[in-house]
Amino acid sequence: MKIQNPILPGFNPDPSIVRVGEDYYIATSTFEWFPGVQIHHSRDLKNWQLVTRPLDRAEQLDMRGDPDSGGVWAPCLTHADGQFWLIYTDVKRRDGAWKDSHNYLVTAPAIEGPWSNPVYLNSSGFDPSLFHDEDGRKWILNMIWNHNRKGGDRFGGIVMQEYSVDRQRLVGEVHNIYRGTDHKLVEGPHLYRRDGWYYLLTAEGGTGYDHAATMARSRDLFGPYETDPAKHILTAKDTDPDHPLQRAGHADIVETQTGEHFMVHLCSRPLPETRKAVTGAGIHSDDVRRSPLGRETAIQRLTWDEGEFPRLAHGGNAPAAEIDGPELPEAPVEPIPAKRTFEDGLPPEFQWLRNPQRDRLFSVTERPGVLRLFGRESPGSQFEHSLVARRQDALAYTAETEIEMTPGDYQHFAGLIAWYGRNKFHYLAVTADEEGARVLTIYSCAADWPDARISYPIEPVQLPGEGVVRLGCDVDGSELRFRYALDGEWTDLGVVLDQSAISDEAGNGPGNNFTGAFVGMCAHDTSGRGRPADFLSFTYEARNG
Repeated sequence: MKIQNPILPGFNPDPSIVRVGEDYYIATSTFEWFPGVQIHHSRDLKNWQLVTRPLDRAEQLDMRGDPDSGGVWAPCLTHADGQFWLIYTDVKRRDGAWKDSHNYLVTAPAIEGPWSNPVYLNSSGFDPSLFHDEDGRKWILNMIWNHNRKGGDRFGGIVMQEYSVDRQRLVGEVHNIYRGTDHKLVEGPHLYRRDGWYYLLTAEGGTGYDHAATMARSRDLFGPYETDPAKHILTAKDTDPDHPLQRAGHADIVETQTGEHFMVHLCSRPLPETRKAVTGAGIHSDDVRRSPLGRETAIQRLTWDEGEFPRLAHGGNAPAAEIDGPELPEAPVEPIPAKRTFEDGLPPEFQWLRNPQRDRLFSVTERPGVLRLFGRESPGSQFEHSLVARRQDALAYTAETEIEMTPGDYQHFAGLIAWYGRNKFHYLAVTADEEGARVLTIYSCAADWPDARISYPIEPVQLPGEGVVRLGCDVDGSELRFRYALDGEWTDLGVVLDQSAISDEAGNGPGNNFTGAFVGMCAHDTSGRGRPADFLSFTYEARNG
């Protein structure tokens, strides 16, 4: 069995993997998207299916006010004592000298739940993980943030403290067990016990194109930890820029029931054309790579001989685009249907932004069989933004929706949106002109950092006063085209927008934006009246990997 990377395409970063019997689970970061933490399931490490997002109520997660690329960072999923343990960070501030990053623990008897209310752990840093030692004691690890350091490296090392299950809190001394290498920015810790050693896997180099996974080990839990002589078990920083997997790092390791070892890690797939001068659609320079799919999850086969550091089975430390899978029977999963309707509720691939009070944003019962979005704050809002979307998981795709909406005035607008964040989006909107007539327009914000502004690429198109409008977009690499239809054929709106701007790297550069491109439905009413828009269906079809 061959496995093609990535195994979780589209925005699925910071993977944490656990095996329970014959079942494998990967938890990934969701940042400002609600519900929090994606958990996929597989029985063969090749075919994966989304099974739950456990942080689904306000008691567990309320991200109103969290910045773009804040919210849920780097979850850690483990299984011990007959239950699942999930550690996560909610980042409230991510810019400047200080970080406000609060770490929590929830548990569940089964992966589907019910998941407990959170136990607060600490706020000293991010990327927490939980290590269950052989003696039954439990230890929380996280990177520690040192705001007194000057320059770009305020990563103060990997700290560890004991967690008391009975007292539901951290107890005892805080130990700084590893300060990383000269590659700097040490984070993302996972600890393993094997052959009398404690092996510490970390991420280094930041989550841009110098990203790496570094390993160290010690005979003693508290160290000192000796760095692997090879330094980085995984990195793409020294590969050819045309290598299909870049930004490889932030990893975790699992052992199969057949005794094989595999490592999951994040990576990205930059658009090939963004390494060249692009005319027409492009706004970027020759040397800027852009990854609309964000940071994805890939897998590598390891060799791990007794008493030795693990190594990539194919040699070297660069990620492989294809690997030999485990000695397990293949277990295919059902693909996501292209066309979605809403008779049975919101399909599982969809999420929304920040707000745990979903009834403030949308309803699938107020008009049965229809997704009704209530127009809330503007596209730049970090509090109440009525946007329901799914990940872009292929470099080329087609998306369509059907909207039924009579705008009250020009402050009421709704439609189809390609979205990365509040300064990176392309929006095909039904609204009204100053005379109150229904029109179709495009709002575009292409991350011209630091002065990202809205542009209006077309003159408004007059629409009938009522009735269904079909909205569509076609993405091919760095190009996006919008189209619409009433009762007849599709009409192309005649502009090509820069889809590469809907990416991690656009704006303030790689390593500073952490999510990925989405496409979906939204409604806004900046008058505060909360006027709705109804969506009858949504179709998404990937055209390649």
